[in-house]
Amino acid sequence: MEKAALIVGSSRTVKRKQTLPQKKPASWTKQDNNYLNKGLQFLREVKVELKKVAWPTRKQTLGSTLVVIILVMIIALFLGMVDIGLSGLVRVFIQ
Repeated sequence: MEKAALIVGSSRTVKRKQTLPQKKPASWTKQDNNYLNKGLQFLREVKVELKKVAWPTRKQTLGSTLVVIILVMIIALFLGMVDIGLSGLVRVFIQ
């Protein structure tokens, strides 16, 4: 690829062609292979890490789930009562 460059002298302007270095085409196969290897290495590491996890038993999981459901219901009831109370209070002030 050629690019024209202007060289400014003291009394005249000279046009000179400058040749830019050619870029080598990217090797997509090497790059893709590198991404594939990195992805496979990541998945291997994930597998190793998941083996290290102390997974809860079925009984522990069900117990924790039950606690979460009960707490969500209690908070929903509380917020529902607060909403009803504040709605009534707003109605009193509006009338």
